[in-house]
Amino acid sequence: MRVLAVDPGLTRCGVGVVDGLPGRRLSLVEVGVIRTPSGDPTPKRLVAIEDEMRTWFERHRPETVAVERVFADTNMSTVMGTAQVTGIVMMLAERRGLPVALHTPTEVKAAVSGSGRADKAQVTTMVTRLLGLDTPPRPADAADALALAICHVWRGGTQSRLEQARLEQLARTGSRGSGIPRRVPPSAAAPRRTASGATPVRTARPTRSNPGAQPR
Repeated sequence: MRVLAVDPGLTRCGVGVVDGLPGRRLSLVEVGVIRTPSGDPTPKRLVAIEDEMRTWFERHRPETVAVERVFADTNMSTVMGTAQVTGIVMMLAERRGLPVALHTPTEVKAAVSGSGRADKAQVTTMVTRLLGLDTPPRPADAADALALAICHVWRGGTQSRLEQARLEQLARTGSRGSGIPRRVPPSAAAPRRTASGATPVRTARPTRSNPGAQPR
């Protein structure tokens, strides 16, 4: 499975491509950082990121896309830029029919280092070791993108296969239910028809009178 992972950012956007399967050795395909000048207007910067991201999609033909989930904090300008870049990545993936998964920073740290509180140095060290790199990936945005890709291979990849198996099962059964036929209560059975085609009228069963009851 080939994963294209993006650590979104307007000034620095980390991008990493990793090949691998859960339980097997991972391999680095390419890693890099897309940069835009902070002095340029935001629309121009977004266009530049879209153009560069498109070349990553076309060059590597990923099977799935992973993006770090955006969290709101006190720096709203940073959050807005990150969200805008995330939207661009999602749009490019959707146009190619690729699934997109969002992973939180804590989830990524836990998957790579075993601790959701690991710092950037620890994450970089583990990424270098897991991918068998000679030198640590720099800057931190590049290492974060690779950590995100590793996390998706190990966690999201399993979820994707389970979802695919579920869809295949639904396709075989021809329904979106559980595939188990429901029992129909006798009262809900279709009414019988007479030979003439008319539906017989069900008459009420007479109630048994109470001998001890007094007339009103």
